[in-house]
Amino acid sequence: MIILKGIEIVDLALYFGSTLVIADVHIGYEEALNKQGVLVPRLQLEEIVKRMNGIFNVLKGKKIDRIIVNGDLKHEFGAISEQEWRNTLKFLDLLAKHCDEIILVKGNHDTILGPIARKRNVKVLDYVVIEPATDKSNNGKNSLKKSSKTLIAHGDKIPKEALKDVSTIIIGHEHPAVSLKEGARVEKVKCFLKGKYKGRNLIVQPSFNTIVPGTDILKEGILSPFLRQNLGNFEVYAVEDKVYEFGKLKDLRK
Repeated sequence: MIILKGIEIVDLALYFGSTLVIADVHIGYEEALNKQGVLVPRLQLEEIVKRMNGIFNVLKGKKIDRIIVNGDLKHEFGAISEQEWRNTLKFLDLLAKHCDEIILVKGNHDTILGPIARKRNVKVLDYVVIEPATDKSNNGKNSLKKSSKTLIAHGDKIPKEALKDVSTIIIGHEHPAVSLKEGARVEKVKCFLKGKYKGRNLIVQPSFNTIVPGTDILKEGILSPFLRQNLGNFEVYAVEDKVYEFGKLKDLRK
């Protein structure tokens, strides 16, 4: 499913050029729940590995130069838990088999991420700006395509210094979902949002966390400063067995 020219939805990830982007994995969430007395089986790593392998199968034959985790790779704000250490390293090892470079964008949960990143020699950045590809068709000379830069930021704050020459912004943080009702049954479905932020294209990614469906954007409060605006004209792309175009958010409120 193409969400924007050149940008493709692949399950819960975005793929464009040779870049794959996921957001909000929250590894260690089960352990945090267990500490609170909520007993859930620790199957998150198995589920996210299965989901990632499905994405890699879809993209088989396509080049992946880099994989970007757009914030909140792990869940705990404080010390790195035992589950986070073990499972995060395993997850990074999986990603490394499919790309040349892994970049971790720092999210609000990633207060202590450096020790994990150093173990696997992975970059940790506040945001990433992807330059447009070069076109060598002009008599063999490099020239920039007309498309502008893409900013990848977690979404908990706005890096104003990075917005220059950016035409598209990709964020996570919000964990968007919509509720579907059938009779008495209500089920949340993860979704992408596409709209505008100050004249720029804005794409909001759902959480890659497999335990919780996310935040119902029709009913629950908004977290990201990028989304503190009228969201009625934002388009909704729900992810289930495939991607479904749900139209504009204002039409779902009716």
